Amino acid sequence: MQEPDLFLIFLSRLNKIHIKYAVTGSVAMIAYGEPRMTHDLDLIVALSIADIEKVIAEFDENSFYCPPKESIMIEARRNIRGHFNIIHHETGFKADFFLVGADNLADWAMKNIVKLEYFEQTIRLAPIEYVIVKKLAFYKEGNQQKHLDDIRSILQHSKGKIDMALLAGFIDEYSLNKEWGLATA
Repeated sequence: MQEPDLFLIFLSRLNKIHIKYAVTGSVAMIAYGEPRMTHDLDLIVALSIADIEKVIAEFDENSFYCPPKESIMIEARRNIRGHFNIIHHETGFKADFFLVGADNLADWAMKNIVKLEYFEQTIRLAPIEYVIVKKLAFYKEGNQQKHLDDIRSILQHSKGKIDMALLAGFIDEYSLNKEWGLATA
């Protein structure tokens, strides 16, 4: 199975059942920066209680590990940091579903997605500014150098695509000035 197929194992199914999502994390970084290896697909997802049944049906237990409905419902009720994952049995490839909840930044990202055609599928990418801000926040939480490296790659490869004023506002709002300074040093 080719690598693009790994992403589409999940994204084509979400498109089919009309779940609102945005690709973020390493896969979005690849789209905005440069290719690198990744072991999972990170998604922000606007998931209603009614959508849970559709997700469980689409990611059937013969091909995927999908948490039980009750577990997903618990996560869907969280105001912040609701999360679950689905794993493809054959490949072990995983999709992490981060639920929008009351996260204003994720809500903004969902309203400003970037559509990309990829292997005859429409892929919904999180805006570049969201990806940068989240990578700064993840660096702040865990000091993993890969996040700063990813930001530098994005800045190098997508400089003209970034709304720097908007990004600066988010950096101030989320108190990420120190991390931004490290990423741009």
